[in-house]
Amino acid sequence: MTHAPIAAARRIGAIDALRGLALFGVLAINLESEFRVSIFRQFQTVTPDPGWNGVVNTALMLFVEMKAFALFSFLFGVGLAIQFDRLATSPRRTILLVRRLLVLLLFGLIHLVLIWNGDILTEYALAGFVALPFLFAPSWIVAVAATIALAFYVLQPMLPSAISFPSDYAIYTLVQSANQIYPTGSFLDVLRHRVQELPAILTLHYFVFSRTIGLFLVGILCWRADLFGATAQRHRTLILIVGVAAIAFGLALAPRPHDDPGLGSPIVLAAGYAALVIAAEQTAMGARWLRWAEPVGRMAFTNYIMQSVVLGFIFYGYGFGLFGRLGSVAGLCLVLIIYVAQIVISRLWLARFTHGPIEWLWRALMYGRAPTFRKAGSHPVTARP
Repeated sequence: MTHAPIAAARRIGAIDALRGLALFGVLAINLESEFRVSIFRQFQTVTPDPGWNGVVNTALMLFVEMKAFALFSFLFGVGLAIQFDRLATSPRRTILLVRRLLVLLLFGLIHLVLIWNGDILTEYALAGFVALPFLFAPSWIVAVAATIALAFYVLQPMLPSAISFPSDYAIYTLVQSANQIYPTGSFLDVLRHRVQELPAILTLHYFVFSRTIGLFLVGILCWRADLFGATAQRHRTLILIVGVAAIAFGLALAPRPHDDPGLGSPIVLAAGYAALVIAAEQTAMGARWLRWAEPVGRMAFTNYIMQSVVLGFIFYGYGFGLFGRLGSVAGLCLVLIIYVAQIVISRLWLARFTHGPIEWLWRALMYGRAPTFRKAGSHPVTARP
């Protein structure tokens, strides 16, 4: 049997909408705490920004930081489960899934080294290899493994670790070096410094790796439970109630925005956000209101990479060199401009093409043949209102 990427008509709106909304949160946090200033500044004790800059920073830390990444991890697990089911009749299923992750790893390493060292794709590819065997396991084993992984993540600060978190002095040195190089350095200067930061950044990935695996497994379980299909339709009121309760509980777990984000609050809040979107997508009005986010989600891979390219040009010395010079309010305005542009571009692109460019390349390398790229009769570039 021939296997190919899923057709647009067969896609699930809730998944694309969730991915598109999560991408906004990823953009906002990446700009706020990893492009605008050093990625390591968040681990320093600093005086809160005054005025509206402080308000915006606090709101992002409370409602968005780590939650968007948790949503992305959950959705990646859902995507793995979808691919696994679609390839159920293929004798090459395991090979294709391994190839899919290897291609993602390649893209992630390129992004990590040449574009931006805050990359999450490399971690997702490696965590995907850990999660892959569980796709063949019964749901109770997946549930036990997810519980263990998430419990380890939450309890990790109290457990002995094989890797030490960077010292206060190391973090101070990294922040000071970033402040000197990123706003004025050439592309090669920035590249050299990004590589020098990698050991410390990989340490950060180590401490969240179990969370990523756990959320992948939760995504697999939710797909098996049909929470994006008939089950969600039958129980949308219950899902809505669970979503509201999860958001309230998640906020209660984190009364102070700058508490350690390594605890459970981001996961609970992300679950609440996901439940609200899934419930909304089960109504005609909710699906219509969320439709604008679906094209962004369908092109999430391309949009994520392009966000890094654009933000690098805005903040680093080989572009406008605004690193360290932009407040949180101005940063949020910039986030809105970039995201709205991605909404428009994604709609226009998908009116003419079947996939985003990087999504198309990912599928071509995975399947070993080029899927259809241009839609039939799509020469006029028009977007459906």
